[in-house]
Amino acid sequence: MTVIAIDGTFASGKGTLGKRLALHYKIPYLDTGKLYRAVAFDLMETKNSPENVIEAIKAAKKLKPEDLKNSALKSGNVAVNASKVAAHPEVRKELLKFQKDFAKKGGILDGRDIGTVICPNAKVKLFIDAKAETRARRRHLELNSYQESISFETVFKQLIERDNRDMNRKNAPLKISDGAHIIDTTDMTADDVFKKARDIIDSILI
Repeated sequence: MTVIAIDGTFASGKGTLGKRLALHYKIPYLDTGKLYRAVAFDLMETKNSPENVIEAIKAAKKLKPEDLKNSALKSGNVAVNASKVAAHPEVRKELLKFQKDFAKKGGILDGRDIGTVICPNAKVKLFIDAKAETRARRRHLELNSYQESISFETVFKQLIERDNRDMNRKNAPLKISDGAHIIDTTDMTADDVFKKARDIIDSILI
């Protein structure tokens, strides 16, 4: 059983990398951020605030794998609310089993606390990062591709706020896990990142 843990900052490219690596190595892939987005989406649909811990827990408890296929989870508003939902320790605890059950079978997981909490014994740990302005520019282009009208300034502001929440929450904050290989994608293409990650993984597993 091989587990590859990919952690990193928002819009650093870890999701794109995770999907490519999963196809290359022919192993399952889980974007754990989608779990929190699905919970946030449920709260938005039921007109509940992401700060409502009780309702957030209820949404987490009824989460099903098929809920992660909802294309609406890509939206900017869902992402912002997902970050708020992820700050609740009770919600993180509820979603912990879903992630650990996935990891038991082996595969690639990406998120914020994979190498530190979900899979601390993963054979391979990667930490993906990039400068905030670069990440905001990527996210702005992505949202525009979804036909969302939002300014770069707003995206940048939301990204900084999200970084602060992710890094400073009391429960499972975003940090570089022991033994993680850091990849700064600021001046790299997706192909460059894929090759570097593949070289790291092959050096460990082969």
